[in-house]
Amino acid sequence: MPTYRIAPSILSADFARLGEEVRNVVRDGADIIHFDVMDNHYVPNLTIGPLVCEAIRPHVQVPIDVHLMVKPVDRIIPDFARAGANIITFHPEGSEHIDRSLQLIRDHGCKAGLVFNPATSLEYLDYVMDKIDIILIMSVNPGFGGQSFIPQALKKIAEARRRIDESGRDIMLEVDGGIKIDNIAAAAKAGADTFVAGSAIFGKPDYKAVIDDMRAQLATV
Repeated sequence: MPTYRIAPSILSADFARLGEEVRNVVRDGADIIHFDVMDNHYVPNLTIGPLVCEAIRPHVQVPIDVHLMVKPVDRIIPDFARAGANIITFHPEGSEHIDRSLQLIRDHGCKAGLVFNPATSLEYLDYVMDKIDIILIMSVNPGFGGQSFIPQALKKIAEARRRIDESGRDIMLEVDGGIKIDNIAAAAKAGADTFVAGSAIFGKPDYKAVIDDMRAQLATV
């Protein structure tokens, strides 16, 4: 049975008390903290930077998974590594040299990965699987929290799982966008093992109840 990981996205947390929010969600069962970085350039929104990552790092021992929705990515990668990120992913469209950007992440001691929008081909993986630690499939178009899951993403998750299995490599398969209690099992059946959830967790009064319900759904896969 795969190891499933729940990764709450702080994009939906209460930023006025962010340290408390991340402590509470980890206490209530989160495996990873997902950190969404948007630049109002690659995506039409502006969120948070390395200083916020550095600020929450002392509050949690679990990995911090930084998703860079920025263009270009290379300038900001070292800053997030120094700020305490453990995983850094980026979109192929955000890099002029994908292989170099992946190596830059690894050179700074972090796990590296690529993020695929709903309409982005997985063919980029053909050339860089040896530098990939994680693949992130977007099940919404990036830029805003609270969007609905795009069902076609299940086919892309399944294709990414096939590529991972054929590679023989230990690569995480993450899904981000509209993940809730009622669809997390479908994403797992398609092959995902790591699940980003923002408003589905931080938008509810009882984080533990939601995370427990998600794990109960995953146990049925």
